[in-house]
Amino acid sequence: MTTPTQSAPLPLKALRILDLSTVVMGPYASHILAEMGADVVKLEPPAGDQVRHYRPQRSQSMSGMFLSLHRNKRSIVLDLKSADDRAVLARLSRNFDVVLHNFRPNVAERLGATYAALSAANPKIIVCKIYGFGEGGPYADRPAYDDVIQASSGLSHLFQKVHGVPQYVPSMVCDKIVGMQTATAILAAYTRRLTSDEGGEVEVPMFETMVAFNLAENLSAAAFVPPKAQIGWARNISPMRKPFKTKDGFCCLLPYSNRNWQDFLTFVGRPEVAADPAYATLADRAQRIDELYRIVEAAAVNNTTAEWLAFCESKGIPAAAVNSLDALWTDPHLQAVGLLEQTTHPTEGAYRMYRSPVKFDGQATVLRRHAPNLGEHTGEVLREAGFSEQEIKVILRNPAKAA
Repeated sequence: MTTPTQSAPLPLKALRILDLSTVVMGPYASHILAEMGADVVKLEPPAGDQVRHYRPQRSQSMSGMFLSLHRNKRSIVLDLKSADDRAVLARLSRNFDVVLHNFRPNVAERLGATYAALSAANPKIIVCKIYGFGEGGPYADRPAYDDVIQASSGLSHLFQKVHGVPQYVPSMVCDKIVGMQTATAILAAYTRRLTSDEGGEVEVPMFETMVAFNLAENLSAAAFVPPKAQIGWARNISPMRKPFKTKDGFCCLLPYSNRNWQDFLTFVGRPEVAADPAYATLADRAQRIDELYRIVEAAAVNNTTAEWLAFCESKGIPAAAVNSLDALWTDPHLQAVGLLEQTTHPTEGAYRMYRSPVKFDGQATVLRRHAPNLGEHTGEVLREAGFSEQEIKVILRNPAKAA
């Protein structure tokens, strides 16, 4: 059993979320809210969320990803394919503010997770549903995963503009961005409920969310009718926008302000470019960014990464060494602020974790609960919802629910 760590009250301590979502997108949304104090109960089928079973593992049903995504949460098990357990879900919903799921509409209907079904039991409930594609369009019933949305939303095509072939970002970037949007939407609906006492239904579609995300800067000159230039933010899709090779590695060198460019160009022996009116302002430089990046690329190999960082720091020029993910654990800044740490799970032993980067009143959030074992809190949560011991005994007739 996990032992909660004591901490100062967090801003979402009154928010109760029943999370039926799976894999990454929904759990990432509830992870953000749990870090800020929400009481998140993860409802899993008897086999558990499939992320539990990703390998390698130390023991069954607890992957490294699950340790991170589901800390500060509790776990209960119900089989929503059973009519009895669907009735339990409806009754449970009375004890929560939000039910979150990522079922497609026909599945949500079958499992009793629709707003119509749950609001009949709790008129104030907020049901947040995350779909691949919005309900009103012809793609509504299509399955959607991160790669599908990267391709369909135009994100993969941005790589084609730069490198000639479409690619995927090597991260579950759509799942996590839509997870953040979901957390924001839940907070908006919860705020409305606090002021109006109304529940409601919230839809967060992946495809539409990522289209809006990708167009934020890339619509640019194409926002005008007729377009003043083709779609795409010029600096972002420049093939020269990249970490630059130094004598001993790679470095982000990003002169940005007028003064930055003057200092940089003078240092690399190109004062005539610094003095040229064609490069005088940010707007001017944006039209000639490839030319400037070629100057940076040619100069970068003349110094080591450490030398570049020292120079840039002395002049206030934005710069950074290219870190590997492994190197983050020895980064002096991250060590100083305590973002990354090692702790011990009651059943899984020592493991590494990252805390929430958000602070409240100068205080970092802390680990209150380790990631739960499957069904660890089923009885506890049912008691809180008013189920009798006899009712709980019947519900737990499947051994997996009492794991």
